Amino acid sequence: MKILFVASEAVPFFATGGLADVAGSLPRVIRSRQQACRVVLPLYNTIKPEYRDKMEFVAEFAVPLAWRMQPCTVYRLTEGGVIHYFIESSYYFNRNRLYGEYDDAERFAFFSKAVLEMIQHIDFQPDIIHCNDWQTALVPTFLKIFYKNLEAYKNIKTVFTIHNVQFQGKYGMELCEDTLGIPAYAQGMVEYDSCCNFMKGAVENCDLVTTVSENYAVELMDPWFAHGMDRLLRQYRNKLSGVTNGIDTKRFNPAVDSKISAKFSERDMDGKAICRREMQKAMGIAADDRPIIAMVTRLTYQKGLDLVKYVFDDIMKLPVSFVLLASGDFDYERYFREAQNRYAGRVGVYIGFDPELSQRVYAGADIFLMPSVTEPCGLAQMIALRYGTTPIVRKTGGLSDTVMDVGDGGVGYTFQTYNAYDMLGAIERAVADFENKEGWAENQKRGMEMDFGWGNAANKYIELYEKLV
Repeated sequence: MKILFVASEAVPFFATGGLADVAGSLPRVIRSRQQACRVVLPLYNTIKPEYRDKMEFVAEFAVPLAWRMQPCTVYRLTEGGVIHYFIESSYYFNRNRLYGEYDDAERFAFFSKAVLEMIQHIDFQPDIIHCNDWQTALVPTFLKIFYKNLEAYKNIKTVFTIHNVQFQGKYGMELCEDTLGIPAYAQGMVEYDSCCNFMKGAVENCDLVTTVSENYAVELMDPWFAHGMDRLLRQYRNKLSGVTNGIDTKRFNPAVDSKISAKFSERDMDGKAICRREMQKAMGIAADDRPIIAMVTRLTYQKGLDLVKYVFDDIMKLPVSFVLLASGDFDYERYFREAQNRYAGRVGVYIGFDPELSQRVYAGADIFLMPSVTEPCGLAQMIALRYGTTPIVRKTGGLSDTVMDVGDGGVGYTFQTYNAYDMLGAIERAVADFENKEGWAENQKRGMEMDFGWGNAANKYIELYEKLV
């Protein structure tokens, strides 16, 4: 099979979130399963020169978008054994950030159209085009309206993955004709709740819809989780599947990680104690033996910070230290800065995101807290387990799929309801169990031995692709 994986970001080129990790890892593992898989991305000007300098020119052509004809250039680069195509447009992608521009709708409509036009100019005829999130959601719609009757496109099938249903690409209906060029007879394909909704068009027009965990696929049909998409996803439930994400187990491997203070593995845990001491110094907390609770997160409501705030003083009554590496809403930033002052030597806060420091936090902490309101999949809990740090999670989305409670034979601590005292109860159980050093060490090792690699997900995606071709 030939798969063209379409995304708006991917490591190691550019990243703002979990999508980049998926796009940087999944195609490589699919390719290792003897499938031809290539990736196509926008060429943002933020790319490092070391990658730009190695790119090869492929083609140059004009992209029709409504009344516009915008030029673009396609480059090719092989990275990690995977061929990547980059679509360059100085008009749309010569910006200082990936998203958040006033013309994002037009930028990613152009990208979606350019992906389809590109197929006529490259030596790769895909059987499957795999699209990801709203930025690429117009590919299945454009394919059906403008390209499906052309010989080169008639057998192409499309897969659309929802990474976070909250972001759907919703705009006014006036966008359809002037910006997207969708004729009046076809505008119903993208109309949803009186809006032009890119994701709605993808769900309706693609051949298969997936999302990033099995439990999240169920939650997406519940109005509480689905941000208005539940009606549509219930309608198309027969083509919806959940495939739980993995992590790059080579990148996140404490036995070889050069970013942490000392290397360690499930067979030799001595290095974790060194990582712990060095992380205490880096975060300004006392070098004592009390368990360290850590969060590496975005400071948003979705991440459950309200629960943490509500019982934070109760948490600090326990014999624990607390470490936070995060950025986001100012009110949360201010609260945790104040908490650091109130609990000097026991609370360490770093506002911002430092990739190297985040690795040191994963490696040095004892407990990792994720009390999310919703969590489509979550990667942090898997990374924490990989580094011998025991997670406490709320049972939602992918957290429910990847972390089982120790009371049920698992390696983490869970709570069900979105309730601060239920979360506190899980923390109290973990802190009490931490006193049993032998049992805690055994649980750490079992967590580190869990397989969170991309192999299982890649196999499931290949099975889904094979049903379409």
